[in-house]
Amino acid sequence: MKVRKAGLKDIERMNKLLYQVAGVHSKGRPDLFREGKKKYSTAQLEKILADPMRPVFAAVDDEDVMWGYAFCVFQQHNGDGLLTDIKTLYIDDLCVDESCRGKHIGSLIYEEVKKFAKENGCYNLTLNVWECNPSAMAFYKAMGLVPYKTGMETIL
Repeated sequence: MKVRKAGLKDIERMNKLLYQVAGVHSKGRPDLFREGKKKYSTAQLEKILADPMRPVFAAVDDEDVMWGYAFCVFQQHNGDGLLTDIKTLYIDDLCVDESCRGKHIGSLIYEEVKKFAKENGCYNLTLNVWECNPSAMAFYKAMGLVPYKTGMETIL
């Protein structure tokens, strides 16, 4: 397994993985996530893949079939009155195909993204994780991530 930049040829597999992620979220929080939907349309994926500010990484096997991905976004708040100008790489979505979880593919993707962030002058690597996904929370903690802010809610 290796990690490379994703391309248009990966969209079909991305769509399958996006449905898997969406299924976890809609099962855990059906009040927030629509069942049977996914985060990005094919047209949105095409735009993302063309945007250098939104790198996407693909974990692929020897036949170049994608088994996992990480969607990332460069963030920076230059000139903000409060926030410093640090450059962040935000992991918008990370997924490993459910049929091959536990084989360290997620770790491989994460480490490649981390290396890329360092090489591109990022101060930090951030992401959000839903409380309804304890396995994702455990994975990110195992990767060494720590909370830096907490989102809270009350349902009315």
